Amino acid sequence: MTTPEKTDIRNTCLWCEGNALLESYHDAEWGVEERDSLRLFECLCLEGMQAGLSWLTVLKKRENYRRIFYGFDPWRMAAMTDSEIDDALLDPGIIRLRLKVEALRKNARAYLSYRAGGGDFSELVWSFVRDGPIVNCPKGFTDTPTRTPESDALSKALSKLGFTFVGSTICYAFMQAVGMAVDHDSGCRFTRLRRRKSGEASFR
Repeated sequence: MTTPEKTDIRNTCLWCEGNALLESYHDAEWGVEERDSLRLFECLCLEGMQAGLSWLTVLKKRENYRRIFYGFDPWRMAAMTDSEIDDALLDPGIIRLRLKVEALRKNARAYLSYRAGGGDFSELVWSFVRDGPIVNCPKGFTDTPTRTPESDALSKALSKLGFTFVGSTICYAFMQAVGMAVDHDSGCRFTRLRRRKSGEASFR
């Protein structure tokens, strides 16, 4: 007679356990479907700031980014002068790397250019998962993909439009954040709830 495996039942994904800020973000935002173009623009900008760093670093500074960059209003960001960029680089509340700060202005201009041509940013990004969110069920963080064919395609499209700091890995993190890819791990309560709603026999 074999001994049943211990059931992995947790409230959160492994990557955020033990950190109150990450757990709050996980519970309220991560993987929640977002369709508002301006909110998507903000999220893409913030994911770009993560490049080479941890998401926790960016999350701790998010309110400072919102304060300095006009609540991620692309019209006001696009109009920022070089002097304003210089001032932003003096603020210890953000990541003070010139390339990243200038990328925010550049991305705002790319966003507005696409919009001026009749494009809808939400429709654009969501078009890369036409059949709805990609739903995975990784055992843990190490089983979660860091890029996919969809994120490769999204990265290429955004770069062509003039966006920067939009590599495939950044794009996949963005997709996870806004619900285009659902990567709550197998022990997380959100995965168990999803299974229960879909009637999967594996729900515990």
